[in-house]
Amino acid sequence: MATGAQSSWNHNTHFHPFVLHGLRNGATALDVGCGEGLLTRRMLAAGACHVTGLDACAPMVELARQLAVGEPRSGDLDYVVADVLDATQVGAFDLVVCVATLHHLGVDRGLERLRELTAPGGRLVVVGLARPSTPLDRALGAWSIPVNHLATAARGYWEHPAPLCEPAETYDDVRAAAARTLPGSTFRSRLYWRYTIEWWAPA
Repeated sequence: MATGAQSSWNHNTHFHPFVLHGLRNGATALDVGCGEGLLTRRMLAAGACHVTGLDACAPMVELARQLAVGEPRSGDLDYVVADVLDATQVGAFDLVVCVATLHHLGVDRGLERLRELTAPGGRLVVVGLARPSTPLDRALGAWSIPVNHLATAARGYWEHPAPLCEPAETYDDVRAAAARTLPGSTFRSRLYWRYTIEWWAPA
């Protein structure tokens, strides 16, 4: 079983291509719940002009800073130890990303804060976990089991070092919160026990 970032596939990093799709050169980006910074480094390599990683866990931020040393354009990476709900030292960004972190924040307040951090015309992407609440959710969860076995056998599985917690909300809870807070957003149930929300802030 792969545990290093060299073989960095897992149920969260599987969605990094979706997050990075359409990232325009020169964009500013924020990764909320950045952990050890893999996605921040990928966003910078994909063309962002500056990337901020924010995490409430100080050891994770320190690890992200260490791993960024020697990376191309590492001066364009900035890491902040803060609770995003209270953070005042960050502005608005062209791309705001929150992967496997929203259930740590509380869905309603978390989405409100992520919306505030998205610049006019910017894109917000959430990849999250929730408890199943519909037959589709349960079917995707069941189908994820054999798919996961095949993917893990082919790619290995990276055990990321960030703290974990189980979600309290259901997919329906998150779907309803996204409709309230992010009008026009797209919610999708996904494989690997995940959902995605994509929203473009009005210009």
